[in-house]
Amino acid sequence: MIWYRGWLIGAVSLRLGLDALTQTSVPETATVALATVVESGVESGPTSDSQLLELLRHNGAMSVTQIAVRMAVTGTAVRQRLSRLRTQGLIERIATPNGRGRPSHRYSLTEKARRQVGNNFSDLAMVLWHEVRAIKDQEVRRGLLERIADSMAEMYRDRMTGTDLASRLESLKALFGERRIPLQVDHGGQLPVLTVGECPYPELAEQDRSICAVEKMLFAKLLEEPMKLSQCRLDGHACCQFQTN
Repeated sequence: MIWYRGWLIGAVSLRLGLDALTQTSVPETATVALATVVESGVESGPTSDSQLLELLRHNGAMSVTQIAVRMAVTGTAVRQRLSRLRTQGLIERIATPNGRGRPSHRYSLTEKARRQVGNNFSDLAMVLWHEVRAIKDQEVRRGLLERIADSMAEMYRDRMTGTDLASRLESLKALFGERRIPLQVDHGGQLPVLTVGECPYPELAEQDRSICAVEKMLFAKLLEEPMKLSQCRLDGHACCQFQTN
């Protein structure tokens, strides 16, 4: 998913989404925009990591020592966080020649990180989702939801691993865990059960259960298996659960 810049792309996404709702065939650009807005509402990483990313966003490339001083932590703690964030593709290391000695290193945000830091699209997501709910033609509405799920799956697909359902479930669990969305996988029954501890889109879900359908489609595409929603928080259950269908 190509990255967007603050309110400008948010406004473009809103215009595309609203224009799409007046057409029988919804443009691909509108679908991708809405999927990006919905997904942007999900935070990722511990608070300390978020503070580090925010620091680099404001100050540009910094050394370990500079970061440690600004965050009032040890250099070792900074290196651990930088290592974790580099693994996630959020930080890049820049080497600067230093005479005959070892090069010095500074750290800056990757484009992936710039997409995540400093953006809050929850209000825009609510407006766009309200317009999705207003679509009267059920076939058009379902087609749009399917394409939203496709776009969201594309954002994750290259990070999914495993060749069988069990391993892909574990990969999905790890992937969503990075985004602070706790998933549990129970292999004890006849069919594995995927439990979502906290709703990724609580505000949207309270407004419209269609977001649950999108989540089911997303899981099905990433797991490469048809899925069904076996229980839902909106029906009074403690959490949502999904099973292969």
